[in-house]
Amino acid sequence: MLHAKPSAKQTVVLDACVLYPIHLRGFLLTLAEGKGIVPFWSEKIRDEWIRSLLKNRPDILPDSLERTRRYMNIHYPTALVRGYEPLIPTLWLPDPDDRHVLAAAIHAKAKFIATFNLGDFPEPALQPYGIEAVLPDEMVLRVIREMPKLVLQVAKNHRQELTRPSLSANEYLTMLEKQGLPKTVAFLREHENAI
Repeated sequence: MLHAKPSAKQTVVLDACVLYPIHLRGFLLTLAEGKGIVPFWSEKIRDEWIRSLLKNRPDILPDSLERTRRYMNIHYPTALVRGYEPLIPTLWLPDPDDRHVLAAAIHAKAKFIATFNLGDFPEPALQPYGIEAVLPDEMVLRVIREMPKLVLQVAKNHRQELTRPSLSANEYLTMLEKQGLPKTVAFLREHENAI
């Protein structure tokens, strides 16, 4: 088990697009286990990435994703944000369908929304709430600056969990880079032997 001092600075709502890629999701959840981030999501966010995955990947069985949902409920019991819905109509974003993400972040008192869709969360709309939209790569880089050894251990643990198929350190890092963590991978490659 990983141990680190939790960082209140890294409280983050994980948008559906960040939870969608399986290995990125696994890496971020492993980072949460190590207290590198404090993750949040809502049922609506979780339903969104599961629905998209089932639509785009007919080879994935719904039962498999239901197991993932149960795993997330059990291992991250404080991550599920509830009671944010009354905030939704009071918020403005370019796409009204994204307001639930911001509402969840406000309700959870998160500092960040990790998303690949930065344009959906413009700074003027988030600034009054003290929230910043960041790419997942930027979020992990912030953890690296504070706790580089933790991130190395997270990468090692996550890679060891992957057994179907197992991946060499190089294959693992290439996969993380493809899933949206190029700057994180640049750091990890400097310490590839530790992974």
